[in-house]
Amino acid sequence: MGKLDPASIRVVACDIFGTTVDWRTGVADQAARIAAGHGVGLDAGAFADAWRERYLPSLRRVNRGERDWAGLDTLHRESLDDLLAERGVAGAFDDAARRSLVHAWHRLPAWDDAAPGLARLRRRFVVTTLSNGGFALLTTLVKAAGLPFDCIVSAELARAYKPAPRAYLTVTELLDVEPAQVLLVAAHRWDVDGAREAGLATAFLERPLEKGPGRTADRAADVTADLTVTGFDHLADVLGC
Repeated sequence: MGKLDPASIRVVACDIFGTTVDWRTGVADQAARIAAGHGVGLDAGAFADAWRERYLPSLRRVNRGERDWAGLDTLHRESLDDLLAERGVAGAFDDAARRSLVHAWHRLPAWDDAAPGLARLRRRFVVTTLSNGGFALLTTLVKAAGLPFDCIVSAELARAYKPAPRAYLTVTELLDVEPAQVLLVAAHRWDVDGAREAGLATAFLERPLEKGPGRTADRAADVTADLTVTGFDHLADVLGC
């Protein structure tokens, strides 16, 4: 377990997309259904991948002040509009269909270990989301997936996206704890790096299938974190829950 003392942790803050829920399966399945309903044949996995690849660049533009603050639904919609135009199918999707596609990110399947592992962690810690998703998105997602979080912290509350320090420190301010008393759990190196730079403790949670078959997810060997675990159940074991 290295230098991390579980007794020093009061809050476990969890990334959502990819760490707690399977965004790729959820988005691809819903996109395939919506596209079929509009007479469009779609390689839904490739479509989900291409959409996700626009995620971090859109967040960076906000964090750098290159555009005004916008919630993730707005950023997803802008990326979607560009993607549909690039693929030559923009005319097949009216506004209602595009809203449905954006809302696919509001209902995503949880990884099998998430709900039981989170329930165990709650026995000892305050367990919260710490996501770039909007507050409404996260509320809907958590409820639909049956995830037992104590509270929801969204980048929308910080008006800054991870990995900006402000996004992480909003958790410490809202829950009245010191940065070192918060353990950020994420499956992404950039998120773990951002949390560490903000002074939080970090756990890298391996999700080999996060990006689907044939693509390589972030690997523990490439990440510097206080802990490395294979799921929320493993994290609960390590933290003595």
